[in-house]
Amino acid sequence: MNQELTTNEVIQRLQEHGVNPTRQRIDIAKVLFARPQHLSADDVMRSAQRDGANISKATVYNTLSLFSSKGLVREIIVDPNRVFYDTNPTTHHHFYNVDTGELQDFDASLLQLTNMPHLPPGTVADGVDVIIRIRNASYQ
Repeated sequence: MNQELTTNEVIQRLQEHGVNPTRQRIDIAKVLFARPQHLSADDVMRSAQRDGANISKATVYNTLSLFSSKGLVREIIVDPNRVFYDTNPTTHHHFYNVDTGELQDFDASLLQLTNMPHLPPGTVADGVDVIIRIRNASYQ
């Protein structure tokens, strides 16, 4: 996953997740799956356009929403105005640096969660996402 996927590999990945591989979806997927990364919708749009794709902001948002619903990416909401799309499919959590805007993975096994609340009746757990907000240490 650390190398750029061919168009055929991208098409296969999309089809395996039940996504119709249109030209614009392929262009967006190539940006996302070039390597494990956390990208905002604006990052995806800039990268796709830099690679020559003609994609509107609405198409990027709609495609990212579709990819998220199909399990191709995880939507990570770090605050109401900042959403990342995570291409790492493994179970993990995140550090979010509020000074730099950087999102960094850490292995879920490094965090022990105990005494979880009872789920509301008629529901099942779908996952736990932990975001630890950090700041750069100030040097005085």
